[in-house]
Amino acid sequence: MKKIILFITLALLMTSCGSIKSSIKNVDNSAPFPVVKNNAFVITAYSKDKKYGYNKDYPINIFYGDTKNDTINQRYFLNALAGPKGEKITFTKLENCCPFPTKTSDMGAGFLDVYELKWKGLKTPIILYLNIYERGQLMVPVGLSLKKL
Repeated sequence: MKKIILFITLALLMTSCGSIKSSIKNVDNSAPFPVVKNNAFVITAYSKDKKYGYNKDYPINIFYGDTKNDTINQRYFLNALAGPKGEKITFTKLENCCPFPTKTSDMGAGFLDVYELKWKGLKTPIILYLNIYERGQLMVPVGLSLKKL
């Protein structure tokens, strides 16, 4: 029901405002598809951009077009991460937000998924924006590290 309401809202926005431009800045359709090992993506790059993943205009683009499961790549990405000192993280999906046009969705539009990350000793949870509709180079966001596999 929630997705139907979101779709109707998005359709009304797009028809009432003309065309909506995407504000996503870091799409890279030439980025390689990641390898999965032990239920996690193999990530080798660390972002130097403090906006990467933390800002809705610079989400983590984890395209899922090669699978029928639209949440598996989110789990693979988040399963690869750890806190700054290797702490085990937990994550929870909070909401969908920030509609944008995309050619990779049957609806012609997509939403970002907002995740909250926590680990022992963290005072304020981390909020990350993930985008399943576009591709980009997968990197570890600033302030996080890779889980030891």
